[in-house]
Amino acid sequence: MKNYTITVNGTVYQVTVEETSETAPVAAPVSAPVPKPVQQEAPKSAPSGRVRVVAPMPGKILSVRAKSGDAVKKGQVLLILEAMKMENEIVAPEDGTVGDVPVREGASVEAGNVLMTLN
Repeated sequence: MKNYTITVNGTVYQVTVEETSETAPVAAPVSAPVPKPVQQEAPKSAPSGRVRVVAPMPGKILSVRAKSGDAVKKGQVLLILEAMKMENEIVAPEDGTVGDVPVREGASVEAGNVLMTLN
């Protein structure tokens, strides 16, 4: 038996491997329990605004088309998010006024990051 320590995506697993001869039957592998994802706390200084426009996927901000204080209509393009070599228009979910814009052109974002708020 050999013991190994394996790290996958930051999670450490202890694995024991049994050495067998070529003629011996191989036992089915036993999977390790799947660890629960760690929930992260919301940022202490959450952006103000009643409607949050969030990134639907990870990517890079190519352009910001609305700035704080701008009046926007439902469906109006707020910014362009590049993901998987495609440009995605992020639009206003409803009419309102742009509140905070915590992202800048060239910034990388993860899915769920707040891109803009509307009041």
